[in-house]
Order: sequence, then C-alpha cells, then structure tokens
Amino acid sequence: MMRNALKKLGCRREETAIVGDRMDTDIIAGVEAEITTVLVLSGVTQREDISRFAYCPNYVLNGVGDIVSRI
Repeated sequence: MMRNALKKLGCRREETAIVGDRMDTDIIAGVEAEITTVLVLSGVTQREDISRFAYCPNYVLNGVGDIVSRI
C-alpha cells in the first residue's frame, strides 16, 4: 500500500514520512516500507506503550502541531 501511494504521489521513500498515532498499524507500515516514521502521542498509542513493540518510530512527538517545529 505504501509503495502504491508513493508512486501515485510521485514521491520517493527517502523524502517521505508516515505520521500516525498507532504503533500496530501506522508505524509498522512505515517501518516495513522503510519510510521515516513519526508517532504522535495525541491518539491511541502513549509513550509508555512504545517499549511493548519490537520496533520503534524514528520520531515521537506530542501531536501533529509539533511537526512544524521539527522541520
């Protein structure tokens, strides 16, 4: 799915990030597609949940509003 989306958008994975609030869907999709991952803590997954997974996001932010300050 991620590869099809990148192709449709005309983007390369090296210049793309997937932003999501769920480790078990959003972040794993990015990890498997080798896309930079950004977990936002304003949704389902909380900071203390991250250690339960065998993988981790590249970045952890409080919410999507924090993305701008990281660019």
